[in-house]
Amino acid sequence: MDITGFIIMFFIGLVGSFFSGLLGIGGAIINYPLLLYVPEWFHAGSFTAKEVSSISMFQVFFSSLAGILALRKQSKKEKPLMHKGLITNMGISILIGSLGGSISSKYLPSDTINIVYGVLAVIAVILMMIPSRGTREEAKLEAITFNPMIASVAALLVGIVSGIVGAGGSFILIPIMLTVLQIPTRVTVASSLAIVFISAIGGVSGKLIGGGIPVLPTVFTVIGSVLGAPIGTRVSRHMNVKYLRIGLAVLISATAIKIWWGIFAS
Repeated sequence: MDITGFIIMFFIGLVGSFFSGLLGIGGAIINYPLLLYVPEWFHAGSFTAKEVSSISMFQVFFSSLAGILALRKQSKKEKPLMHKGLITNMGISILIGSLGGSISSKYLPSDTINIVYGVLAVIAVILMMIPSRGTREEAKLEAITFNPMIASVAALLVGIVSGIVGAGGSFILIPIMLTVLQIPTRVTVASSLAIVFISAIGGVSGKLIGGGIPVLPTVFTVIGSVLGAPIGTRVSRHMNVKYLRIGLAVLISATAIKIWWGIFAS
C-alpha cells in the first residue's frame, strides 16, 4: 500500500470514530464496509474480510478509549451518565464472548464473516424501529433498573458475533439496551461506549492470538480514530436525543443495504 492508501485509511478511521463519539458506537458499523470497499475503489489496495475484521477491531479499541476519555472530561462539568452496574454486568459477558468470537474468526471463510455482519445490521435496524422508553432524555441513574440475566446473556451473544466481524458490538448492543432493557438514550450512549471498550479488549486479544494483522494500514486507521472520537463526543452534546436515535438508525440501514448488496452481487 502506498501513501495514498495510508491517507485513505486515516480518513476512514476519522469518519468512523467521529460517529463513534457522536452516537456511542465503536465505529465498526461504518468502518467495516469502508475498509472492505473504499481502498479498492481508489486502487489503493484491498483487504479480505478477515483483515478488515482485524483492522476494525483495533480501530474500535482506540476510538472507544478516546471517546471514554472525552466523556469522562465532560462528566466533570455535567452529571455522570455511565451506569456502573449495567457496565459491570454486560462488560464481563461481552468480554468473554468477544474473545471467543475473535479467535474463532481465524477459521471462518470471508463470506461467512460478511454474512454475520449483514445479519447483525438487519437485526439492529429492526430493533431501532421499535418505539421504546429508551427515547426518554432525563432519568436519574439510581432510578434505572434492568433485568441482569437478560443483559448478561445478550451481551455474551453480541460479544461472540461482534468478535467475529471485528466490531465492538454497539450497533446491535445499543438497540438492545434501548428496546429490551429500556435504558434512557443518553445513559445508553454513554454506558455502551464503556461496554464496547471492554468488548474491544477481548476482540483485540483474540486478533493478536490469531495473527494476520496488516500493521501499517491498522496504524493509520487508528490515528484517524483517535482524532475523530473526541470531536464526535463534543458535537453530541448539542444534538437532540431524537436526532441521535434517527441518525444511528439511518447509518445502520445504509450499511445493511450495502453489505447485503455485496453478498448477493458477488
